[in-house]
Amino acid sequence: MAPANTALVEFRGVTKRFGDGADGTPALEDVTLSIHRGEILGIVGESGAGKSTLLELVNGLQHPTHGTVTVDGTDVATLDRAGLRALRRDIGVVFQGVHLLSNSTVRDNVRLPLRLDRRDGGQARSRKQQRDAVDEILSFVGLSHRADHFPAQLSGGERQRVGLARALVSRPALLLCDEPTSSLDASTTGDVLRVLSDAREKLGATVAVITHDLDVVKAICDRAALLEKGRLREVFPVASTGTRSLPTYYEQVKRELMS
Repeated sequence: MAPANTALVEFRGVTKRFGDGADGTPALEDVTLSIHRGEILGIVGESGAGKSTLLELVNGLQHPTHGTVTVDGTDVATLDRAGLRALRRDIGVVFQGVHLLSNSTVRDNVRLPLRLDRRDGGQARSRKQQRDAVDEILSFVGLSHRADHFPAQLSGGERQRVGLARALVSRPALLLCDEPTSSLDASTTGDVLRVLSDAREKLGATVAVITHDLDVVKAICDRAALLEKGRLREVFPVASTGTRSLPTYYEQVKRELMS
Protein backbone atom coordinates (compact mmCIF):
# COMPACT_ATOMS: atom_id res chain seq x y z
CA MET A 1 0.00 0.00 0.00
CA ALA A 2 1.43 3.36 -0.97
CA PRO A 3 1.26 5.88 1.85
CA ALA A 4 -1.23 8.68 1.50
CA ASN A 5 0.18 12.19 1.61
CA THR A 6 -2.38 13.43 4.13
CA ALA A 7 -1.15 13.75 7.70
CA LEU A 8 -2.63 11.68 10.50
CA VAL A 9 -0.23 13.23 13.05
CA GLU A 10 1.35 16.67 12.82
CA PHE A 11 4.00 18.27 15.01
CA ARG A 12 4.15 22.02 14.43
CA GLY A 13 7.04 23.91 16.01
CA VAL A 14 7.06 21.53 18.98
CA THR A 15 9.38 22.22 21.89
CA LYS A 16 9.27 20.12 25.05
CA ARG A 17 11.23 21.09 28.16
CA PHE A 18 11.33 19.25 31.47
CA GLY A 19 11.66 21.49 34.50
CA ASP A 20 10.60 25.05 35.20
CA GLY A 21 10.77 27.98 32.82
CA ALA A 22 13.35 28.65 30.13
CA ASP A 23 16.00 26.81 32.15
CA GLY A 24 14.19 23.48 31.86
CA THR A 25 15.97 20.59 30.21
CA PRO A 26 15.10 20.49 26.49
CA ALA A 27 13.95 17.14 25.12
CA LEU A 28 12.66 18.50 21.79
CA GLU A 29 13.37 21.83 20.09
CA ASP A 30 11.16 23.32 17.37
CA VAL A 31 10.19 20.03 15.70
CA THR A 32 7.88 20.19 12.69
CA LEU A 33 7.03 16.78 11.27
CA SER A 34 4.07 14.92 9.77
CA ILE A 35 3.22 11.23 9.98
CA HIS A 36 1.30 10.39 6.82
CA ARG A 37 -1.76 8.16 6.80
CA GLY A 38 -0.87 4.61 5.81
CA GLU A 39 2.90 4.96 6.11
CA ILE A 40 5.48 3.31 8.33
CA LEU A 41 7.72 6.06 9.70
CA GLY A 42 11.04 5.22 11.34
CA ILE A 43 12.25 7.53 14.11
CA VAL A 44 16.01 7.21 14.59
CA GLY A 45 18.67 8.92 16.65
CA GLU A 46 21.12 8.38 19.49
CA SER A 47 19.99 7.84 23.08
CA GLY A 48 18.62 11.09 24.51
CA ALA A 49 17.70 12.51 21.11
CA GLY A 50 14.03 12.88 22.11
CA LYS A 51 12.55 9.92 20.25
CA SER A 52 10.42 8.52 23.09
CA THR A 53 9.26 11.99 24.09
CA LEU A 54 8.03 12.50 20.54
CA LEU A 55 5.75 9.46 20.80
CA GLU A 56 4.57 10.39 24.30
CA LEU A 57 3.31 13.68 22.91
CA VAL A 58 1.13 11.83 20.40
CA ASN A 59 -1.02 10.00 22.96
CA GLY A 60 -1.03 12.78 25.53
CA LEU A 61 1.36 11.29 28.09
CA GLN A 62 3.26 14.56 27.72
CA HIS A 63 2.21 17.97 26.42
CA PRO A 64 4.45 20.36 24.45
CA THR A 65 5.95 23.40 26.13
CA HIS A 66 5.48 25.25 22.86
CA GLY A 67 3.88 24.30 19.55
CA THR A 68 1.05 21.87 18.79
CA VAL A 69 0.61 18.15 18.24
CA THR A 70 -2.52 17.18 16.35
CA VAL A 71 -3.91 13.69 15.72
CA ASP A 72 -6.50 13.48 12.96
CA GLY A 73 -6.89 17.26 13.19
CA THR A 74 -7.38 17.41 16.98
CA ASP A 75 -4.93 19.30 19.20
CA VAL A 76 -3.99 16.68 21.80
CA ALA A 77 -3.19 19.27 24.49
CA THR A 78 -6.78 20.59 24.44
CA LEU A 79 -8.39 17.26 25.31
CA ASP A 80 -9.90 16.56 28.72
CA ARG A 81 -9.72 13.12 30.36
CA ALA A 82 -12.65 11.76 28.39
CA GLY A 83 -11.16 13.11 25.16
CA LEU A 84 -7.79 11.53 25.93
CA ARG A 85 -9.42 8.18 26.62
CA ALA A 86 -11.22 8.37 23.28
CA LEU A 87 -7.97 9.33 21.52
CA ARG A 88 -6.03 6.48 23.10
CA ARG A 89 -8.64 3.93 22.07
CA ASP A 90 -7.53 4.54 18.49
CA ILE A 91 -3.79 4.37 19.26
CA GLY A 92 -1.96 1.11 19.88
CA VAL A 93 1.34 1.24 21.79
CA VAL A 94 4.10 -1.37 21.89
CA PHE A 95 6.83 -0.89 24.48
CA GLN A 96 10.38 -2.18 24.46
CA GLY A 97 9.75 -4.30 27.57
CA VAL A 98 6.28 -5.57 26.49
CA HIS A 99 4.99 -5.58 30.14
CA LEU A 100 2.70 -8.59 29.97
CA LEU A 101 0.74 -9.71 33.03
CA SER A 102 2.68 -12.73 34.25
CA ASN A 103 -0.28 -14.42 35.95
CA SER A 104 -2.56 -14.13 32.90
CA THR A 105 -2.63 -16.28 29.79
CA VAL A 106 -1.76 -14.96 26.36
CA ARG A 107 -5.47 -14.78 25.57
CA ASP A 108 -6.26 -12.74 28.68
CA ASN A 109 -3.30 -10.40 28.10
CA VAL A 110 -4.52 -9.66 24.58
CA ARG A 111 -8.14 -9.25 25.75
CA LEU A 112 -7.21 -6.63 28.36
CA PRO A 113 -7.70 -3.54 26.11
CA LEU A 114 -11.19 -4.75 25.16
CA ARG A 115 -12.16 -5.10 28.82
CA LEU A 116 -10.74 -1.68 29.70
CA ASP A 117 -12.38 -0.11 26.65
CA ARG A 118 -15.79 -1.20 27.87
CA ARG A 119 -15.16 0.25 31.34
CA ASP A 120 -14.04 3.57 29.84
CA GLY A 121 -17.20 4.05 27.81
CA GLY A 122 -15.91 2.63 24.54
CA GLN A 123 -17.39 -0.13 22.41
CA ALA A 124 -19.30 -2.68 24.48
CA ARG A 125 -18.51 -6.20 23.24
CA SER A 126 -19.96 -9.45 24.45
CA ARG A 127 -17.62 -12.13 25.79
CA LYS A 128 -18.01 -14.00 22.50
CA GLN A 129 -17.17 -10.88 20.49
CA GLN A 130 -14.11 -10.31 22.67
CA ARG A 131 -13.01 -13.92 22.29
CA ASP A 132 -13.51 -13.79 18.51
CA ALA A 133 -11.48 -10.56 18.26
CA VAL A 134 -8.67 -12.06 20.35
CA ASP A 135 -8.64 -15.31 18.35
CA GLU A 136 -8.50 -13.36 15.09
CA ILE A 137 -5.58 -11.17 16.14
CA LEU A 138 -3.65 -14.11 17.64
CA SER A 139 -3.99 -15.86 14.30
CA PHE A 140 -2.80 -12.65 12.62
CA VAL A 141 0.43 -12.61 14.67
CA GLY A 142 0.90 -16.39 14.37
CA LEU A 143 0.29 -17.31 18.01
CA SER A 144 -3.04 -19.16 18.02
CA HIS A 145 -1.26 -22.22 19.40
CA ARG A 146 -0.01 -20.20 22.39
CA ALA A 147 -3.36 -18.71 23.47
CA ASP A 148 -3.55 -20.62 26.76
CA HIS A 149 0.13 -20.33 27.67
CA PHE A 150 1.58 -17.90 30.21
CA PRO A 151 4.28 -15.30 29.40
CA ALA A 152 6.99 -17.30 31.20
CA GLN A 153 6.40 -20.14 28.75
CA LEU A 154 7.10 -17.95 25.70
CA SER A 155 10.27 -16.90 23.93
CA GLY A 156 11.24 -13.24 23.77
CA GLY A 157 9.98 -12.94 20.21
CA GLU A 158 6.67 -14.56 21.10
CA ARG A 159 6.19 -12.19 24.03
CA GLN A 160 6.82 -9.24 21.73
CA ARG A 161 4.21 -10.57 19.28
CA VAL A 162 1.74 -10.90 22.16
CA GLY A 163 2.42 -7.24 22.89
CA LEU A 164 1.70 -6.44 19.25
CA ALA A 165 -1.51 -8.47 19.35
CA ARG A 166 -2.63 -6.60 22.46
CA ALA A 167 -1.91 -3.26 20.76
CA LEU A 168 -3.76 -4.29 17.58
CA VAL A 169 -6.79 -6.12 18.98
CA SER A 170 -8.87 -2.92 18.99
CA ARG A 171 -7.85 -2.23 15.37
CA PRO A 172 -6.28 1.19 16.06
CA ALA A 173 -5.66 3.66 13.25
CA LEU A 174 -2.21 4.44 14.66
CA LEU A 175 0.42 2.08 16.09
CA LEU A 176 3.34 3.51 18.09
CA CYS A 177 6.33 1.20 18.67
CA ASP A 178 9.25 2.03 20.98
CA GLU A 179 12.25 -0.20 20.14
CA PRO A 180 10.10 -3.29 19.46
CA THR A 181 13.05 -5.42 18.28
CA SER A 182 15.91 -4.21 20.48
CA SER A 183 16.26 -7.41 22.53
CA LEU A 184 15.56 -9.89 19.72
CA ASP A 185 17.82 -11.91 17.47
CA ALA A 186 17.66 -11.71 13.67
CA SER A 187 15.10 -14.47 13.20
CA THR A 188 12.59 -13.21 15.76
CA THR A 189 13.16 -9.63 14.59
CA GLY A 190 11.95 -10.74 11.17
CA ASP A 191 8.77 -12.21 12.72
CA VAL A 192 7.98 -8.94 14.51
CA LEU A 193 8.68 -6.81 11.44
CA ARG A 194 6.41 -8.96 9.30
CA VAL A 195 3.60 -8.29 11.80
CA LEU A 196 4.27 -4.54 11.64
CA SER A 197 4.27 -4.60 7.86
CA ASP A 198 1.04 -6.62 7.81
CA ALA A 199 -0.54 -4.20 10.30
CA ARG A 200 -0.18 -1.53 7.65
CA GLU A 201 -0.96 -3.67 4.62
CA LYS A 202 -3.85 -5.76 5.98
CA LEU A 203 -5.27 -3.75 8.89
CA GLY A 204 -4.72 -0.27 7.44
CA ALA A 205 -2.75 1.02 10.44
CA THR A 206 -0.33 3.92 10.29
CA VAL A 207 2.87 2.92 12.11
CA ALA A 208 5.63 4.92 13.82
CA VAL A 209 8.68 2.92 14.95
CA ILE A 210 11.51 4.09 17.18
CA THR A 211 14.63 2.05 16.48
CA HIS A 212 18.41 2.16 16.56
CA ASP A 213 18.60 -0.61 13.95
CA LEU A 214 18.90 0.77 10.43
CA ASP A 215 18.24 -2.71 9.01
CA VAL A 216 14.77 -2.42 10.58
CA VAL A 217 14.26 0.94 8.88
CA LYS A 218 15.37 -0.41 5.52
CA ALA A 219 13.12 -3.46 5.86
CA ILE A 220 9.75 -1.83 6.54
CA CYS A 221 9.84 2.00 6.61
CA ASP A 222 8.74 4.46 3.93
CA ARG A 223 10.56 7.39 5.56
CA ALA A 224 12.93 7.93 8.48
CA ALA A 225 13.11 11.00 10.72
CA LEU A 226 16.54 11.61 12.27
CA LEU A 227 16.58 13.38 15.65
CA GLU A 228 19.77 14.88 17.09
CA LYS A 229 19.77 16.44 20.56
CA GLY A 230 16.06 17.12 20.37
CA ARG A 231 16.08 18.67 16.91
CA LEU A 232 14.80 17.16 13.69
CA ARG A 233 17.92 16.91 11.54
CA GLU A 234 16.37 15.48 8.38
CA VAL A 235 13.60 13.24 7.04
CA PHE A 236 14.91 10.62 4.62
CA PRO A 237 12.90 8.71 2.02
CA VAL A 238 13.59 4.98 2.36
CA ALA A 239 13.69 2.50 -0.48
CA SER A 240 12.27 -0.40 1.52
CA THR A 241 14.08 -3.68 0.95
CA GLY A 242 11.42 -5.82 2.63
CA THR A 243 11.76 -8.21 5.56
CA ARG A 244 13.17 -11.01 3.42
CA SER A 245 16.41 -9.05 2.99
CA LEU A 246 17.09 -8.81 6.74
CA PRO A 247 20.56 -10.16 7.51
CA THR A 248 20.77 -13.44 9.37
CA TYR A 249 22.37 -13.56 12.82
CA TYR A 250 25.47 -15.09 11.23
CA GLU A 251 25.65 -12.25 8.69
CA GLN A 252 25.24 -9.66 11.44
CA VAL A 253 28.03 -11.19 13.53
CA LYS A 254 30.35 -11.44 10.55
CA ARG A 255 29.65 -7.87 9.46
CA GLU A 256 30.18 -6.39 12.93
CA LEU A 257 33.25 -8.40 13.88
CA MET A 258 35.10 -8.41 10.57
CA SER A 259 34.36 -4.96 9.18
